[in-house]
Amino acid sequence: MKEDNRHQETIQCPVCLSNAFLWLLITLLALPLAGAKGQCVMENNAFLPGERLQMDVYFKWGLIMPKAGNVELLIDNAVNGTRNGNGQNGAAYRYRLLFKTTSMFDHIFKMRDTIDCHYSKEMQLLRSEKRVSEGGKYLVDDLKFTYNEGLTRVRSHRYNLEKTKIDTVLVSEDCMTDMLGATLFLRTHDISAMRVGDVIPFRIAVGRDRVNVRFRYAGQSIVEHGDNVKFKTKRFYMDIFDEAFTETKEAIEVWVSDDGNKIPIKIKAKLKIGSAEVKFRSISGNRHPLTSRIVIPSR
Repeated sequence: MKEDNRHQETIQCPVCLSNAFLWLLITLLALPLAGAKGQCVMENNAFLPGERLQMDVYFKWGLIMPKAGNVELLIDNAVNGTRNGNGQNGAAYRYRLLFKTTSMFDHIFKMRDTIDCHYSKEMQLLRSEKRVSEGGKYLVDDLKFTYNEGLTRVRSHRYNLEKTKIDTVLVSEDCMTDMLGATLFLRTHDISAMRVGDVIPFRIAVGRDRVNVRFRYAGQSIVEHGDNVKFKTKRFYMDIFDEAFTETKEAIEVWVSDDGNKIPIKIKAKLKIGSAEVKFRSISGNRHPLTSRIVIPSR
């Protein structure tokens, strides 16, 4: 194992549906930890254990845009006080993502992904475990986080059933998170004070790399959701440096609900394999009323 202090460069990995899906998913709620108190500590006033969010993923080729998969995001109390493997306190919360392709896409590229993020009571990310079954292959990404001396260190261990593929340590003076953990940042960030054009960078640990990402606030927007439902949202552009995208600037657009929950309503991405959209389906166990939802009476 070696200490890896390289500056981020374009990720050198094959472009695949998995990366495309996961980069879409990190934008569900994501923004950096600007303004947080303490090293990678977040203040949570947006959600409670028991929340369940469901979304649908679509891919577009030409004029067709079939449904490609289902996403479920769950927040609950930690299971068995999971530790990060480096002697830190047991976790208090678990944030879980479940993703599976539809029956139609199973014939093209079957995917069953699970990501578990374990947090302390202060909402510091302690460990991320990504278990992937894609196209008949199995892969695990295990990230363990420690915080000391003003640095964030991430032990990155990637392996399959046969061998270890990556075993290294990433170090940053900034707060780092994993792909899924980034989705909690916006929900703990005061976006009410943001102005159009505000740019905020952040960093995500992926394999051997520290991926630089930045968001730009684009203002308020109304998103249609079916025939007679609309949502009041806040819109963001995302610039991301990953091979899965045709363009790094404005690679993704994301609309989050303009209420206390700050949940994703719609996401659009430009990909090398086409384009993709993630659309809100339902939420239960939400901490705040979904006041951003507007129902238009039928005539």
